[in-house]
Amino acid sequence: MSEKTVSVPNISCGHCVKTIEREVAELGGVTTVKADVDSRTVAVAWDESETDWAAVEALLDEIGFPASD
Repeated sequence: MSEKTVSVPNISCGHCVKTIEREVAELGGVTTVKADVDSRTVAVAWDESETDWAAVEALLDEIGFPASD
């Protein structure tokens, strides 16, 4: 099990949070996802045997919420 929390600067509302959480949760191997509008972060836990961080990051980019370093 791996976990990572990243900054996502363009989270601006509850709708953004719901979109991120719904879309990322549908990715195979993701066990938990928590987006937070106040801190503008996304925390993800995933099973390494089913997916990797690159897939999560690519999905965030695809849905319009790219992670920043």
